[in-house]
Amino acid sequence: MAFDPRNFSFSRQILPVIAVIGLILAVFFIWNGLPDRQLSEPEREPPRAPAALANTERVAGAGVVEPSSEVIQIGSALSGLVTGLYVAPGDRVGAGQVLFTVDDRAARAALGEANAAIAEARAAIAEAQSARATAGRQLALYRNVDDPAAVSRAEVIRAEGEAAAANERLRLAQARLQSAQARANSASTEIGRLTIRAPIAGEILAVNIRKGEYVSTMGGGGSQPFIEMGQTQPLHVRIDIDEEQAPRVALGAPATVSPRGASDRQVKAKFVRAEPLVVPKRSLTNSAAERVDVRVLQVIYELPETDGLFRVGQQVDAYIAAKEPGK
Repeated sequence: MAFDPRNFSFSRQILPVIAVIGLILAVFFIWNGLPDRQLSEPEREPPRAPAALANTERVAGAGVVEPSSEVIQIGSALSGLVTGLYVAPGDRVGAGQVLFTVDDRAARAALGEANAAIAEARAAIAEAQSARATAGRQLALYRNVDDPAAVSRAEVIRAEGEAAAANERLRLAQARLQSAQARANSASTEIGRLTIRAPIAGEILAVNIRKGEYVSTMGGGGSQPFIEMGQTQPLHVRIDIDEEQAPRVALGAPATVSPRGASDRQVKAKFVRAEPLVVPKRSLTNSAAERVDVRVLQVIYELPETDGLFRVGQQVDAYIAAKEPGK
C-alpha cells in the first residue's frame, strides 16, 4: 500500500508514538530513581536506655568526660623563650614538679648584681662601724679630760662631728644593704616565676609549646594554653540537662553512662554535685534535632575505673532516674 501524504496526520499517527515512548522513559527513570529500601545496620548505634530505666520515668542528657579537678590550663607569669620542657602528654606529675622553664638569664644577672651590692653594703657597714667606734673613743677621750685648757673647744666639736658622720655613714650603709637585699629577693622571685611547676598532682593532657618557642603572657582570645593537665583518677562526666527537664532530675540518684555510639557498654556513675548556676548550652552533639538556644543544668558524676573506656573530652550519653510524680 503506497504512502499517501494527503492521508498523513501528525496528531493521529506520530503523537501517540511519542507519548508511548515518553511513558516508557518515565517509567524507566522512576524505577531507577526509587530509594533503596533495604534495611541495614546503622553506622553508629543510637543511645539506648538501660534495662533498669526502660519502663520508668527518666531524664536523658549528653555529657563530656573531664578530670575530677576539671582541666587546669597552665600559663606563664612572664614572657620569654622556653629553655626547657620536661613533660609530654600522658605523663603523670606530682605537685610542684617542674613542667617547663622560661629564659631567666636577665633575672640571674640582676640577682648577681644585687648580691654584689649586698657584699659592698656589708663592707661599707663594717667600715662605718669601725669609724664610729674610733670617733666614739676619741670623743670620749676628749670629754674625760679634767683640764679644760688641755683640749680646745674646736677639737671637741670636730670629734663630735666625726662621731655623728660615722653614725650617718653606718645608717646609709645599712639602708643600702636593705635595698640590695630587696633587689636580690625580687630577682629570686623572678627566677622562681620563670620556672613553671605543676599546681597539683595529675596527668598531662596536652602540651602546646616547644623548646625554643616564645611564650607571652598576653594571650589572644583563641590562643591555646601552654599545658593542660588535670587529676584523671577518678574521671568525672559533666552531663547537660535541658532546663525544661531539670526539675524532673532525681538529684543524688546514680546515672547510667555509655560512650557515644556504644550504648551496649554502660556503666554506673556516682553522683557528685549539681552546679548551682544554669548556663547556656556549650557542648553540642551535632544531632540534626538538637536545640542550641537552651540553657542547661550541669550535673557532675564520678565514673568508675573502666580500663580506658572513657577519656577526657569524650562525649557520652547518660540516663538519670526522674523524680516520682508529686515529689
